[in-house]
Amino acid sequence: MTDAQETAADLPLRITGGTPPDDGESSAAAPIPLLEPREGIPPVVADEAALAEVIAAFAAGSGPVAVDAERASGYRYGQRAYLVQLRREGAGTALIDPVACPDLSGLGEALSGVEWVLHAATQDLPCLREIGMVPSRLFDTELAGRLAGFPRVGLGAMVESVLGYVLEKGHSAVDWSTRPLPEPWLRYAALDVELLVDLRDALEKELDRQGKLEWARQEFEAIATAPPAEPRKDPWRRTSGMHKVRRRRQLGVVRELWETRDRIAQRRDVSPGKVLSDSAIVEAALALPANVHALSALNGFGHRMGRRQLEQWQAAVDRAKALTEGQLPQPGQAVTGPPPPRAWADKDPAAAARLSAARASVSAVAERLTMPQENLIAPDTVRRLCWEPPKSLDDESVAAALAGYGARAWQVEQVTPTLVAALAVKEPPSS
Repeated sequence: MTDAQETAADLPLRITGGTPPDDGESSAAAPIPLLEPREGIPPVVADEAALAEVIAAFAAGSGPVAVDAERASGYRYGQRAYLVQLRREGAGTALIDPVACPDLSGLGEALSGVEWVLHAATQDLPCLREIGMVPSRLFDTELAGRLAGFPRVGLGAMVESVLGYVLEKGHSAVDWSTRPLPEPWLRYAALDVELLVDLRDALEKELDRQGKLEWARQEFEAIATAPPAEPRKDPWRRTSGMHKVRRRRQLGVVRELWETRDRIAQRRDVSPGKVLSDSAIVEAALALPANVHALSALNGFGHRMGRRQLEQWQAAVDRAKALTEGQLPQPGQAVTGPPPPRAWADKDPAAAARLSAARASVSAVAERLTMPQENLIAPDTVRRLCWEPPKSLDDESVAAALAGYGARAWQVEQVTPTLVAALAVKEPPSS
Protein backbone atom coordinates (compact mmCIF):
# COMPACT_ATOMS: atom_id res chain seq x y z
CA MET A 1 0.00 0.00 0.00
CA THR A 2 1.33 3.45 -0.91
CA ASP A 3 1.72 6.29 1.59
CA ALA A 4 -1.20 8.04 -0.09
CA GLN A 5 -3.39 4.96 0.35
CA GLU A 6 -2.45 4.56 4.00
CA THR A 7 -3.30 8.19 4.64
CA ALA A 8 -6.62 8.00 2.83
CA ALA A 9 -7.50 4.73 4.55
CA ASP A 10 -7.91 6.73 7.74
CA LEU A 11 -10.41 9.14 6.14
CA PRO A 12 -14.13 8.62 6.85
CA LEU A 13 -16.32 7.35 4.03
CA ARG A 14 -17.78 10.17 1.97
CA ILE A 15 -21.55 9.99 1.59
CA THR A 16 -24.02 10.43 -1.25
CA GLY A 17 -23.30 13.30 -3.58
CA GLY A 18 -19.76 13.61 -2.30
CA THR A 19 -20.79 15.44 0.87
CA PRO A 20 -18.36 14.53 3.67
CA PRO A 21 -19.82 13.39 7.00
CA ASP A 22 -20.07 16.11 9.60
CA ASP A 23 -17.43 15.03 12.09
CA GLY A 24 -15.98 18.49 12.55
CA GLU A 25 -12.39 17.64 11.63
CA SER A 26 -11.14 15.29 8.93
CA SER A 27 -14.22 15.64 6.73
CA ALA A 28 -12.66 18.73 5.13
CA ALA A 29 -9.48 16.85 4.12
CA ALA A 30 -8.44 17.43 0.52
CA PRO A 31 -8.59 14.49 -1.90
CA ILE A 32 -5.31 12.60 -2.24
CA PRO A 33 -3.74 12.00 -5.67
CA LEU A 34 -3.35 8.31 -6.47
CA LEU A 35 -0.06 8.21 -8.35
CA GLU A 36 1.15 4.61 -8.48
CA PRO A 37 -0.41 1.12 -8.31
CA ARG A 38 0.42 -0.42 -4.95
CA GLU A 39 2.58 -3.19 -6.48
CA GLY A 40 3.84 -1.01 -9.32
CA ILE A 41 2.92 -1.34 -13.00
CA PRO A 42 2.67 -5.03 -13.93
CA PRO A 43 4.18 -6.27 -17.20
CA VAL A 44 1.71 -6.55 -20.07
CA VAL A 45 0.60 -10.14 -20.64
CA ALA A 46 1.25 -10.86 -24.31
CA ASP A 47 1.83 -14.61 -24.65
CA GLU A 48 0.13 -17.86 -23.68
CA ALA A 49 2.61 -18.75 -20.92
CA ALA A 50 2.13 -15.43 -19.11
CA LEU A 51 -1.63 -15.68 -19.62
CA ALA A 52 -1.67 -19.15 -18.03
CA GLU A 53 0.08 -17.72 -14.96
CA VAL A 54 -2.48 -14.93 -14.69
CA ILE A 55 -5.38 -17.36 -15.03
CA ALA A 56 -3.96 -19.53 -12.22
CA ALA A 57 -3.33 -16.51 -9.99
CA PHE A 58 -6.79 -15.05 -10.45
CA ALA A 59 -8.48 -18.40 -10.02
CA ALA A 60 -6.70 -18.74 -6.68
CA GLY A 61 -7.57 -15.17 -5.59
CA SER A 62 -10.42 -14.24 -3.28
CA GLY A 63 -13.39 -11.89 -3.38
CA PRO A 64 -14.71 -9.86 -6.32
CA VAL A 65 -12.55 -9.12 -9.36
CA ALA A 66 -12.24 -5.60 -10.76
CA VAL A 67 -12.41 -5.60 -14.57
CA ASP A 68 -11.90 -2.83 -17.12
CA ALA A 69 -11.17 -2.64 -20.85
CA GLU A 70 -9.67 0.03 -23.05
CA ARG A 71 -10.86 0.50 -26.64
CA ALA A 72 -9.60 2.69 -29.47
CA SER A 73 -12.81 4.54 -30.25
CA GLY A 74 -12.24 7.25 -32.83
CA TYR A 75 -9.08 5.56 -34.08
CA ARG A 76 -9.98 1.99 -35.10
CA TYR A 77 -12.95 0.31 -36.72
CA GLY A 78 -15.40 -1.25 -34.27
CA GLN A 79 -15.27 -1.41 -30.49
CA ARG A 80 -12.78 -4.21 -29.81
CA ALA A 81 -10.70 -4.26 -26.63
CA TYR A 82 -7.02 -3.34 -26.88
CA LEU A 83 -6.18 -3.74 -23.19
CA VAL A 84 -7.91 -5.62 -20.39
CA GLN A 85 -7.19 -4.77 -16.76
CA LEU A 86 -8.05 -6.93 -13.77
CA ARG A 87 -7.41 -6.82 -10.05
CA ARG A 88 -8.31 -9.32 -7.34
CA GLU A 89 -7.30 -9.87 -3.74
CA GLY A 90 -4.47 -12.38 -3.64
CA ALA A 91 -3.71 -11.99 -7.36
CA GLY A 92 -2.79 -8.32 -7.67
CA THR A 93 -3.27 -6.43 -10.94
CA ALA A 94 -2.95 -7.85 -14.45
CA LEU A 95 -2.75 -5.99 -17.75
CA ILE A 96 -3.53 -8.23 -20.73
CA ASP A 97 -3.02 -7.47 -24.42
CA PRO A 98 -6.06 -9.02 -26.20
CA VAL A 99 -4.41 -8.47 -29.58
CA ALA A 100 -1.59 -10.84 -28.65
CA CYS A 101 -3.96 -13.03 -26.58
CA PRO A 102 -7.27 -12.84 -28.45
CA ASP A 103 -8.92 -15.76 -26.63
CA LEU A 104 -9.49 -15.03 -22.95
CA SER A 105 -12.21 -17.62 -22.51
CA GLY A 106 -9.93 -19.58 -20.15
CA LEU A 107 -9.70 -16.54 -17.89
CA GLY A 108 -13.45 -16.04 -18.16
CA GLU A 109 -14.04 -19.64 -17.10
CA ALA A 110 -11.61 -19.32 -14.20
CA LEU A 111 -13.64 -16.37 -12.94
CA SER A 112 -17.03 -18.03 -13.49
CA GLY A 113 -19.23 -17.50 -10.45
CA VAL A 114 -17.02 -14.67 -9.19
CA GLU A 115 -18.58 -11.22 -8.95
CA TRP A 116 -17.07 -8.89 -11.54
CA VAL A 117 -16.85 -5.22 -10.62
CA LEU A 118 -17.06 -2.86 -13.60
CA HIS A 119 -17.72 0.85 -14.02
CA ALA A 120 -20.39 1.47 -16.68
CA ALA A 121 -20.57 -2.26 -17.43
CA THR A 122 -22.69 -2.00 -20.56
CA GLN A 123 -19.86 -0.10 -22.31
CA ASP A 124 -17.25 -2.82 -21.73
CA LEU A 125 -19.28 -6.03 -21.81
CA PRO A 126 -19.61 -6.21 -25.64
CA CYS A 127 -15.86 -6.04 -26.26
CA LEU A 128 -15.18 -8.43 -23.36
CA ARG A 129 -17.71 -10.89 -24.78
CA GLU A 130 -15.82 -10.84 -28.11
CA ILE A 131 -12.71 -12.23 -26.38
CA GLY A 132 -14.53 -14.83 -24.31
CA MET A 133 -15.09 -12.98 -21.05
CA VAL A 134 -18.71 -13.06 -19.88
CA PRO A 135 -19.60 -12.52 -16.20
CA SER A 136 -22.30 -14.51 -14.46
CA ARG A 137 -22.47 -11.95 -11.64
CA LEU A 138 -21.49 -8.29 -11.62
CA PHE A 139 -21.52 -5.06 -9.65
CA ASP A 140 -21.64 -1.85 -11.70
CA THR A 141 -20.19 1.04 -9.71
CA GLU A 142 -21.53 3.70 -12.09
CA LEU A 143 -25.08 2.34 -11.91
CA ALA A 144 -24.73 1.97 -8.14
CA GLY A 145 -23.81 5.63 -7.97
CA ARG A 146 -26.88 6.59 -9.99
CA LEU A 147 -29.20 4.57 -7.77
CA ALA A 148 -27.59 6.06 -4.67
CA GLY A 149 -28.17 9.58 -5.96
CA PHE A 150 -24.64 10.78 -6.71
CA PRO A 151 -24.76 13.81 -9.05
CA ARG A 152 -21.49 12.84 -10.82
CA VAL A 153 -20.92 9.17 -11.57
CA GLY A 154 -17.75 9.08 -13.68
CA LEU A 155 -15.10 6.84 -12.18
CA GLY A 156 -12.83 9.72 -11.20
CA ALA A 157 -15.66 11.66 -9.58
CA MET A 158 -16.89 8.59 -7.70
CA VAL A 159 -13.46 7.61 -6.41
CA GLU A 160 -12.88 11.18 -5.24
CA SER A 161 -16.28 11.72 -3.60
CA VAL A 162 -16.55 8.28 -1.99
CA LEU A 163 -12.97 7.27 -1.21
CA GLY A 164 -11.11 10.59 -1.16
CA TYR A 165 -8.62 9.87 -3.96
CA VAL A 166 -7.94 11.70 -7.21
CA LEU A 167 -7.38 9.52 -10.29
CA GLU A 168 -5.37 10.94 -13.18
CA LYS A 169 -7.67 10.75 -16.24
CA GLY A 170 -5.42 12.23 -18.92
CA HIS A 171 -5.23 9.13 -21.11
CA SER A 172 -8.88 8.14 -21.41
CA ALA A 173 -9.16 9.09 -25.10
CA VAL A 174 -5.77 7.94 -26.42
CA ASP A 175 -5.27 5.37 -29.17
CA TRP A 176 -5.08 2.15 -27.18
CA SER A 177 -4.17 0.17 -30.31
CA THR A 178 -0.70 1.76 -30.08
CA ARG A 179 2.09 -0.78 -29.57
CA PRO A 180 4.06 -0.78 -27.40
CA LEU A 181 1.80 1.03 -24.95
CA PRO A 182 3.64 3.88 -23.20
CA GLU A 183 4.32 3.46 -19.49
CA PRO A 184 2.15 6.46 -18.43
CA TRP A 185 -0.82 4.87 -20.22
CA LEU A 186 -0.20 1.54 -18.47
CA ARG A 187 -0.01 3.30 -15.12
CA TYR A 188 -3.33 5.01 -15.83
CA ALA A 189 -4.87 1.68 -16.87
CA ALA A 190 -3.67 -0.11 -13.74
CA LEU A 191 -4.97 2.67 -11.50
CA ASP A 192 -8.42 2.35 -13.08
CA VAL A 193 -8.87 -1.01 -11.31
CA GLU A 194 -6.76 -0.18 -8.23
CA LEU A 195 -9.68 0.94 -6.07
CA LEU A 196 -12.66 -0.46 -7.97
CA VAL A 197 -13.40 -3.16 -5.38
CA ASP A 198 -12.97 -0.60 -2.56
CA LEU A 199 -15.48 1.62 -4.35
CA ARG A 200 -17.83 -1.33 -4.74
CA ASP A 201 -17.69 -2.10 -1.01
CA ALA A 202 -18.35 1.51 -0.04
CA LEU A 203 -21.27 1.83 -2.47
CA GLU A 204 -22.79 -1.42 -1.27
CA LYS A 205 -22.86 0.01 2.26
CA GLU A 206 -24.40 3.25 1.03
CA LEU A 207 -27.07 1.44 -0.99
CA ASP A 208 -27.86 -0.74 2.00
CA ARG A 209 -28.15 2.38 4.19
CA GLN A 210 -30.66 3.85 1.72
CA GLY A 211 -32.63 0.62 1.43
CA LYS A 212 -31.70 0.25 -2.25
CA LEU A 213 -29.28 -2.67 -2.20
CA GLU A 214 -31.81 -5.23 -3.41
CA TRP A 215 -32.83 -2.82 -6.19
CA ALA A 216 -29.21 -2.59 -7.31
CA ARG A 217 -28.84 -6.36 -7.28
CA GLN A 218 -31.84 -6.70 -9.57
CA GLU A 219 -30.32 -4.15 -11.96
CA PHE A 220 -26.96 -5.92 -11.97
CA GLU A 221 -28.60 -9.28 -12.66
CA ALA A 222 -30.53 -7.76 -15.56
CA ILE A 223 -27.28 -6.52 -17.12
CA ALA A 224 -25.45 -9.82 -16.57
CA THR A 225 -28.24 -11.90 -18.10
CA ALA A 226 -29.10 -9.59 -21.01
CA PRO A 227 -28.48 -11.14 -24.46
CA PRO A 228 -26.11 -9.41 -26.89
CA ALA A 229 -27.69 -6.44 -28.62
CA GLU A 230 -29.19 -7.07 -32.03
CA PRO A 231 -27.40 -5.38 -34.96
CA ARG A 232 -28.86 -1.96 -35.59
CA LYS A 233 -31.18 -1.79 -38.60
CA ASP A 234 -30.21 0.81 -41.21
CA PRO A 235 -27.25 2.20 -39.20
CA TRP A 236 -26.65 4.77 -41.95
CA ARG A 237 -29.74 6.62 -40.70
CA ARG A 238 -27.74 7.67 -37.64
CA THR A 239 -25.45 9.86 -39.74
CA SER A 240 -25.06 13.16 -37.92
CA GLY A 241 -26.99 15.92 -39.69
CA MET A 242 -29.55 13.57 -41.27
CA HIS A 243 -32.35 15.92 -40.23
CA LYS A 244 -31.33 18.17 -43.14
CA VAL A 245 -31.88 15.41 -45.70
CA ARG A 246 -35.48 15.32 -46.89
CA ARG A 247 -35.72 13.82 -50.37
CA ARG A 248 -35.50 10.09 -51.05
CA ARG A 249 -32.80 10.52 -53.71
CA GLN A 250 -30.70 12.40 -51.17
CA LEU A 251 -31.30 9.65 -48.62
CA GLY A 252 -30.04 7.20 -51.22
CA VAL A 253 -26.80 9.18 -51.50
CA VAL A 254 -26.34 9.13 -47.74
CA ARG A 255 -26.83 5.36 -47.71
CA GLU A 256 -24.40 4.74 -50.59
CA LEU A 257 -21.70 7.00 -49.17
CA TRP A 258 -22.14 5.59 -45.65
CA GLU A 259 -21.90 1.98 -46.83
CA THR A 260 -18.89 2.74 -49.04
CA ARG A 261 -17.16 4.49 -46.14
CA ASP A 262 -17.95 1.58 -43.82
CA ARG A 263 -16.40 -0.97 -46.19
CA ILE A 264 -13.25 1.12 -46.55
CA ALA A 265 -12.99 1.74 -42.80
CA GLN A 266 -13.42 -1.96 -42.04
CA ARG A 267 -10.80 -2.94 -44.60
CA ARG A 268 -8.31 -0.36 -43.29
CA ASP A 269 -9.28 -0.91 -39.63
CA VAL A 270 -9.75 2.78 -38.95
CA SER A 271 -12.61 4.78 -37.52
CA PRO A 272 -15.16 5.62 -40.26
CA GLY A 273 -14.90 9.30 -39.33
CA LYS A 274 -11.24 9.24 -40.37
CA VAL A 275 -12.24 8.03 -43.85
CA LEU A 276 -15.01 10.58 -44.48
CA SER A 277 -16.88 12.81 -42.06
CA ASP A 278 -20.63 12.65 -41.51
CA SER A 279 -20.87 16.31 -42.46
CA ALA A 280 -19.24 15.58 -45.84
CA ILE A 281 -21.74 12.78 -46.49
CA VAL A 282 -24.65 15.14 -45.80
CA GLU A 283 -23.10 17.89 -47.93
CA ALA A 284 -22.84 15.53 -50.90
CA ALA A 285 -26.39 14.25 -50.40
CA LEU A 286 -27.82 17.76 -50.39
CA ALA A 287 -25.76 18.93 -53.39
CA LEU A 288 -26.07 15.82 -55.59
CA PRO A 289 -22.84 16.76 -57.42
CA ALA A 290 -22.78 15.99 -61.14
CA ASN A 291 -19.08 15.11 -61.33
CA VAL A 292 -15.79 14.93 -59.43
CA HIS A 293 -15.11 18.62 -60.01
CA ALA A 294 -18.40 19.61 -58.37
CA LEU A 295 -17.79 17.14 -55.54
CA SER A 296 -14.33 18.54 -54.80
CA ALA A 297 -15.87 21.98 -54.19
CA LEU A 298 -17.93 20.69 -51.27
CA ASN A 299 -16.88 20.87 -47.63
CA GLY A 300 -15.13 17.67 -46.62
CA PHE A 301 -13.90 16.90 -50.16
CA GLY A 302 -11.22 19.56 -50.34
CA HIS A 303 -7.71 19.86 -51.76
CA ARG A 304 -6.22 17.22 -49.46
CA MET A 305 -8.33 14.49 -51.06
CA GLY A 306 -6.72 12.76 -54.04
CA ARG A 307 -8.35 12.23 -57.41
CA ARG A 308 -8.78 8.49 -56.81
CA GLN A 309 -10.57 9.09 -53.53
CA LEU A 310 -12.84 11.68 -55.09
CA GLU A 311 -13.72 9.26 -57.86
CA GLN A 312 -14.76 6.53 -55.40
CA TRP A 313 -17.07 8.96 -53.58
CA GLN A 314 -18.50 10.30 -56.84
CA ALA A 315 -19.13 6.71 -57.94
CA ALA A 316 -21.20 6.19 -54.79
CA VAL A 317 -23.18 9.33 -55.54
CA ASP A 318 -23.74 8.15 -59.12
CA ARG A 319 -24.94 4.75 -57.91
CA ALA A 320 -27.56 6.47 -55.77
CA LYS A 321 -28.62 8.64 -58.71
CA ALA A 322 -29.13 5.53 -60.83
CA LEU A 323 -31.47 3.80 -58.35
CA THR A 324 -35.09 3.34 -59.37
CA GLU A 325 -37.84 4.85 -57.23
CA GLY A 326 -38.55 1.43 -55.77
CA GLN A 327 -34.92 1.03 -54.70
CA LEU A 328 -34.71 4.36 -52.85
CA PRO A 329 -35.00 4.35 -49.05
CA GLN A 330 -38.15 5.62 -47.41
CA PRO A 331 -37.98 8.96 -45.56
CA GLY A 332 -38.38 7.44 -42.12
CA GLN A 333 -37.73 4.20 -40.31
CA ALA A 334 -40.61 1.86 -39.62
CA VAL A 335 -41.96 2.71 -36.19
CA THR A 336 -42.65 -0.34 -34.03
CA GLY A 337 -43.64 1.56 -30.92
CA PRO A 338 -45.65 4.71 -30.28
CA PRO A 339 -45.08 7.82 -32.42
CA PRO A 340 -42.81 10.63 -31.20
CA PRO A 341 -44.41 12.34 -28.15
CA ARG A 342 -44.54 15.70 -29.95
CA ALA A 343 -47.17 14.20 -32.27
CA TRP A 344 -49.39 12.82 -29.51
CA ALA A 345 -51.47 15.95 -28.95
CA ASP A 346 -52.74 15.77 -32.54
CA LYS A 347 -52.97 11.99 -32.92
CA ASP A 348 -54.41 11.11 -29.50
CA PRO A 349 -55.00 13.97 -27.01
CA ALA A 350 -56.03 11.51 -24.28
CA ALA A 351 -52.73 9.63 -24.63
CA ALA A 352 -50.87 12.95 -24.50
CA ALA A 353 -52.67 13.78 -21.24
CA ARG A 354 -51.74 10.38 -19.80
CA LEU A 355 -48.10 10.84 -20.78
CA SER A 356 -47.92 14.31 -19.25
CA ALA A 357 -49.38 13.04 -15.99
CA ALA A 358 -47.15 9.95 -15.99
CA ARG A 359 -43.99 11.96 -16.57
CA ALA A 360 -44.84 14.31 -13.72
CA SER A 361 -45.63 11.48 -11.34
CA VAL A 362 -42.50 9.49 -12.23
CA SER A 363 -40.43 12.64 -11.76
CA ALA A 364 -41.89 13.13 -8.28
CA VAL A 365 -41.12 9.52 -7.28
CA ALA A 366 -37.57 9.76 -8.66
CA GLU A 367 -36.97 12.98 -6.73
CA ARG A 368 -38.25 11.37 -3.53
CA LEU A 369 -35.97 8.37 -4.07
CA THR A 370 -33.02 10.58 -5.08
CA MET A 371 -32.22 8.97 -8.42
CA PRO A 372 -32.48 9.82 -12.12
CA GLN A 373 -35.90 9.21 -13.67
CA GLU A 374 -34.44 6.96 -16.36
CA ASN A 375 -33.05 4.63 -13.70
CA LEU A 376 -36.37 4.50 -11.89
CA ILE A 377 -38.19 3.41 -15.07
CA ALA A 378 -37.19 3.53 -18.73
CA PRO A 379 -38.83 6.51 -20.53
CA ASP A 380 -39.69 4.23 -23.47
CA THR A 381 -41.61 1.94 -21.10
CA VAL A 382 -43.65 4.89 -19.84
CA ARG A 383 -44.41 6.01 -23.40
CA ARG A 384 -45.55 2.56 -24.49
CA LEU A 385 -47.72 2.16 -21.41
CA CYS A 386 -49.38 5.56 -21.93
CA TRP A 387 -49.93 5.07 -25.65
CA GLU A 388 -51.57 1.70 -25.21
CA PRO A 389 -52.59 1.22 -21.55
CA PRO A 390 -54.07 -2.06 -20.28
CA LYS A 391 -57.84 -2.35 -20.43
CA SER A 392 -58.09 -2.64 -16.65
CA LEU A 393 -56.44 0.30 -14.92
CA ASP A 394 -55.61 -1.49 -11.69
CA ASP A 395 -52.33 -2.29 -9.95
CA GLU A 396 -52.20 -5.87 -11.17
CA SER A 397 -52.75 -5.04 -14.84
CA VAL A 398 -50.34 -2.11 -14.88
CA ALA A 399 -47.70 -4.12 -13.02
CA ALA A 400 -48.03 -6.94 -15.55
CA ALA A 401 -47.67 -4.49 -18.44
CA LEU A 402 -44.54 -2.95 -16.91
CA ALA A 403 -42.99 -6.37 -16.34
CA GLY A 404 -43.81 -7.26 -19.95
CA TYR A 405 -41.74 -4.28 -21.08
CA GLY A 406 -38.78 -5.51 -19.01
CA ALA A 407 -39.16 -3.45 -15.83
CA ARG A 408 -37.54 -5.04 -12.79
CA ALA A 409 -39.62 -6.05 -9.78
CA TRP A 410 -38.41 -3.12 -7.66
CA GLN A 411 -39.27 -0.65 -10.42
CA VAL A 412 -42.74 -2.13 -10.81
CA GLU A 413 -43.29 -1.82 -7.06
CA GLN A 414 -42.19 1.82 -6.92
CA VAL A 415 -44.02 3.23 -9.95
CA THR A 416 -47.18 1.13 -10.34
CA PRO A 417 -49.44 3.08 -7.93
CA THR A 418 -48.53 6.47 -9.37
CA LEU A 419 -48.83 5.24 -12.98
CA VAL A 420 -52.27 3.75 -12.30
CA ALA A 421 -53.40 7.23 -11.26
CA ALA A 422 -51.73 8.88 -14.25
CA LEU A 423 -53.35 6.48 -16.73
CA ALA A 424 -56.75 7.48 -15.42
CA VAL A 425 -56.21 11.10 -16.52
CA LYS A 426 -58.46 11.88 -19.48
CA GLU A 427 -57.95 15.57 -20.16
CA PRO A 428 -54.76 17.50 -20.85
CA PRO A 429 -53.82 20.02 -18.16
CA SER A 430 -55.41 23.42 -18.73
CA SER A 431 -52.99 26.11 -19.85
